[in-house]
Amino acid sequence: METQLDPMKDDLPLMANTSYMLVKHYVLDLDVDFKSKVIEGSIVLFFETGSQYKKTSSAGKESCRSPFDETCKMRASEPCHIPMINVSTCSSKTEYNDFAVSGTEGEATSDENSNHSNSEQASGISSSKDCCDIENHGNKDFLLILDCCDLSVLKVEEVDVAAVSGIEKFTRSVKLTGVSKELENLRNQIVHELVTLPADRWKEQLYYFTHCSQAPGCGELLFSTGTWSLEIRKSGIQTPADFPHAIRIWYKTKPEGRSVTWTTDQSGRPCVYTMGSPINNRALFPCQEPPIALSTWQASVRTAAGFVVLMSGENSAEPVQLREGILSWYYYVSMPMPASTFTIAVGCWHEVKQQFFKQTAAIETNTVYSLPSSQTDFRWHEGVCGHVEYPCRFQNPAARLQAVIPYRVFAPWCLMESCEEYLLQLIPQCLSAAYATLGTHPFSRLDVLIVPSNFSSLGMASPHIIFLSQSVLPGGSHLCGTRLCHEIAHAWFGLAIGARDWTEEWLSEGFATFLEDIFWARAQQQLSHDEIKGQQELKALLRWRRLRDEVQNSEEELQVLRPKKECTGELSESGASVVKYGLKAEKIFMQVHYLKGYFLLRSLARTIGEVSYLASLRKFVVKFHGQLVLSQDFLSMLLEDIPKQKGSGLTVESIFQNWLDTSGIPK
Repeated sequence: METQLDPMKDDLPLMANTSYMLVKHYVLDLDVDFKSKVIEGSIVLFFETGSQYKKTSSAGKESCRSPFDETCKMRASEPCHIPMINVSTCSSKTEYNDFAVSGTEGEATSDENSNHSNSEQASGISSSKDCCDIENHGNKDFLLILDCCDLSVLKVEEVDVAAVSGIEKFTRSVKLTGVSKELENLRNQIVHELVTLPADRWKEQLYYFTHCSQAPGCGELLFSTGTWSLEIRKSGIQTPADFPHAIRIWYKTKPEGRSVTWTTDQSGRPCVYTMGSPINNRALFPCQEPPIALSTWQASVRTAAGFVVLMSGENSAEPVQLREGILSWYYYVSMPMPASTFTIAVGCWHEVKQQFFKQTAAIETNTVYSLPSSQTDFRWHEGVCGHVEYPCRFQNPAARLQAVIPYRVFAPWCLMESCEEYLLQLIPQCLSAAYATLGTHPFSRLDVLIVPSNFSSLGMASPHIIFLSQSVLPGGSHLCGTRLCHEIAHAWFGLAIGARDWTEEWLSEGFATFLEDIFWARAQQQLSHDEIKGQQELKALLRWRRLRDEVQNSEEELQVLRPKKECTGELSESGASVVKYGLKAEKIFMQVHYLKGYFLLRSLARTIGEVSYLASLRKFVVKFHGQLVLSQDFLSMLLEDIPKQKGSGLTVESIFQNWLDTSGIPK
């Protein structure tokens, strides 16, 4: 009998086989229905052939097939849990019964929440700790696996991108062989040319992504859904290179889906938003969850008039009326990021506005304050960025001088006065202080939303948008300001620089906790040096007591900041992996990654000296923005800049041993 995942204790599976096919762009076209509490529509995914397939092909070896055809070999000898998939009979039409696959484990169950014929079946985690064999069903067609949960998939089809007007410009270099495969090769070549356009043609790229996403379908694909995945194949296609590189998935969410929450705001109006679920966005749209799947996206969202749609897009969307009572909102991003950073909030939000002269005065004051501190940062921008190509703000002279990016505040009607009193005047101060500390803002704008009272955290940062709890408002400027500084810090650490392995949460939360003190000190210009130091020492003491209490009352395995140790960052051959303890219920409420990470960074700053330490942070940001990192990337660069510290026993290995790879609090 199949082993079921226990959401109280198990790891979170990342099922997508990103080594074979890697998504480069998503186009979402969605309707939000508050009556049924469902988001419904389509998503078009544009792919490139993955690195693993390219590597095996160039070596002249047999091209990869379905992940079920081979034993999953790890890139390191890592005891691991790799998802086992059971494929059940499924199709979007009854004539596709040839997708029936032999296998006796588990019994298919019908999806009572949808009117289609695909069946859902649970996918579990292998119970063996030392092997990661994936079941062999003898199916030699290539199988595309996407991360998916709590979704009703209605249809999957190939998109005929060759039918788009003007697309001929992307077909000049195509070499076609064979009549039957000619059109398939043409479509995939068009997608390849489109996703590899240079960064200075991003607007043209977005234009053609839009039109390609609206192209007609040219054949339905076979699909099957499991507890954690959506598996898609095309009969007779055995390699990722031949698999359709543009596919459209018609689907709808379920009211109980765990990626979004349907609730009412503090004024009693209905709303829905992504609240930072442990399963990320896989119950909002089928996607590739692994961090390595950096992609861009664009989204059109329709909802009833009176609702405002906020998203993590780089543009400030204005609604377009489609017909009476229905508005459409359009957002996009040009910086590739993991699908987990996609954020949406739909509700009767009101924009909080301040008297213009106050806002202007605040911005001008803080701009003058922050520029001198950041000028030393500019010399590091002269080189070429290390990330994949995109329109980067670090290479934009105007962006590098922008101490305060454009910002807006949204809230339910009943909280607008509190937001105007504290939040509006704090945002430019905190943004300017962050700029003075780290330099160029990675994102071009910022929305701040006061989310409903069921939000379980004080704040959550996404590209271009921050969610804040109503709990920070009664605390006055201090509580509101420190939390705002923490979330702003995530723009650099957690978003612009992401963890290559999600188990290393400290790379996001530890840095944000450390930097919130630095930012807040610079934002409080009225305080003396001694007052700021006293404030920081008091906070350090409170954090120490909280960390000590947590260490005494939690499982030791959850206190380790690098739980996979030397295997951190390793993937299976297909690209699948797990987030260790990702579904452990008590982990959601733990602060160890914040606090232990904070004390590690505080210890390093004290050893090296704060001025040198912050200079190293700025250099790290310039070198690694737009990329995914591991702990050793930061620590190695830091110690290389301070060679004398190596002689005093401070090494990457000693930091691993004393701080990251062990439970408890270092002596």
